[in-house]
Amino acid sequence: MEFNESEFLIETEVPEDELIISRTDLNGMITYANHTFCEISGYEESELIGKPHSIVRHPDMPSAAFADLWATIEDKKQWIGIVKNLRKDKGYYWVKAIVSGVYKNGELVEYKSLRTPISYEEKLQHQRLYDKMRTDNNERIRKVIYT
Repeated sequence: MEFNESEFLIETEVPEDELIISRTDLNGMITYANHTFCEISGYEESELIGKPHSIVRHPDMPSAAFADLWATIEDKKQWIGIVKNLRKDKGYYWVKAIVSGVYKNGELVEYKSLRTPISYEEKLQHQRLYDKMRTDNNERIRKVIYT
């Protein structure tokens, strides 16, 4: 997938009073997306349902973050982390994500994710951390050069 680097510079702020909610099946395919998720990501609900949740994975996110997420939730624990997501229009938004399993009669049936806004300082801290993680793991990082 080819992108113009400048497309990645447009941030959508998640409002303080909003909660982004989604659910996926055990393979990470979206089964539910609330109105806020649709609005912030730029997708219609019909464009999200049945798609892998990675549809909103921003290329700045290191693969190690998602490996940790899957290892944590497969171990029946709650994962909490900061995530930079990709909008349909190639802009982005930052969230604090809480991902956990949903159980019925003791059996894991799906995953749920609740996401809330984070501060500018947290965004800056995590962008630097994720750039370092990607560099350490020989993953590509983008550089923005101002002239």
